[in-house]
Amino acid sequence: MCKVFKVSRSGYYSWLYSNLSLCVNENQQLTKQILKVYQTSNSTYGSPGIARELNRQGIKVSRPRVARLMQKAKIRSIIKKKFRVTTDSIHKFPIMENKLERNFKQGIIGKAWVDSQRKKTAGLMIFRW
Repeated sequence: MCKVFKVSRSGYYSWLYSNLSLCVNENQQLTKQILKVYQTSNSTYGSPGIARELNRQGIKVSRPRVARLMQKAKIRSIIKKKFRVTTDSIHKFPIMENKLERNFKQGIIGKAWVDSQRKKTAGLMIFRW
């Protein structure tokens, strides 16, 4: 294996049996703490919220470090977007009658044509089908 990776045998074994650095150990412990806070928040906290919570717990850590460790561990906040109504059904404009009754397969080519037109009137989008 040492020949494949082009390293000396002594270098390989010293790397294999060496302890991890202090920074790597701290990052591993901090990642565990981040994951614990993330799970208690029902996966909604991002890096600012997790950093704030860890600082409340007495673990001094910055937001960029939490963001970097979250990105490395593939932890992302899941935020469900609020439903917004985008259709204005209360307007004075005429509504075309439905001649197709959702029967788009007429059987004869060219019998039914469907068109989508947009007309902007005083900041209000009207869609005609």
